[in-house]
Amino acid sequence: HVPFCRHKCHYCDFYSIVDTQDRQEVFVDRMDRELGLIGSRCENPLSAVFIGGGTPTLLRPELLARLLESVALHLPLSSDCEWTVEANPETVTAEIAEALVAGGADRVSIGCQSFQPALLETLERHHDPASVTRSVVRLRDAGIRRINLDLIFGIPGATMADWDRDLDAVLALEPQHLSCYGLVFEAGTPLAEKRRLGRIDAIDDAIESAMYDRTRERLEAAGYEQYEISNWALPGERCLHNLAYWDAGQWVAIGPAAAGNLGGIRYRNLPRLDDWIE
Repeated sequence: HVPFCRHKCHYCDFYSIVDTQDRQEVFVDRMDRELGLIGSRCENPLSAVFIGGGTPTLLRPELLARLLESVALHLPLSSDCEWTVEANPETVTAEIAEALVAGGADRVSIGCQSFQPALLETLERHHDPASVTRSVVRLRDAGIRRINLDLIFGIPGATMADWDRDLDAVLALEPQHLSCYGLVFEAGTPLAEKRRLGRIDAIDDAIESAMYDRTRERLEAAGYEQYEISNWALPGERCLHNLAYWDAGQWVAIGPAAAGNLGGIRYRNLPRLDDWIE
């Protein structure tokens, strides 16, 4: 788990902090140490690595390269290990794309959420919808073949026409995998507080349900298989990381606030960066 973000999105309840660049280097140093400790205790090869956040691609390119190098050095990865890194579209520069490929990542998950500027504003997402296409092109040009795109439906103020336009936009990019989530007003988030104060209203349940049905219909027609509540993939492109959660497998937690599941025990690392560093 890489906790740094440029801005805290109003719907997000994952642990993240606004990056001030001053703790990136010590964070990567500590990650190297934790990866070494965890790797020395892994008895079996790992089938998947998922680097999420926060925004992992907000790390400076040389620090992202160091983190990826540490993963490859310390963890016992299987020969066909699936290696995913999350990215926000505005952070995917040519240098970041090259660092991902050189470091061993073979799959990138991009947080699009919507292609409608007004809906992105509701979510407090600060990216230009056109940056999604640019990031996909840069990643593919660098050698990343497997792309996942995230979308959120049920955003306050959204219509079925908005959702159809979002589905049109992601399908035009021909990703190998799509994650389509219904918006949740998570307790403690700014979006939930706005709802409590009556400054924003949740979308009607019937409209949200219809959006989900439309998603299933359109993605099936486009050749995507639904293998989990919110995830669709082309044949052979299911995410092993998602399946570990879905099938209640085992996974190890690395980084602040990361969660693991080992031997029937679920656990979570310290959810504050300074505490975790210490």
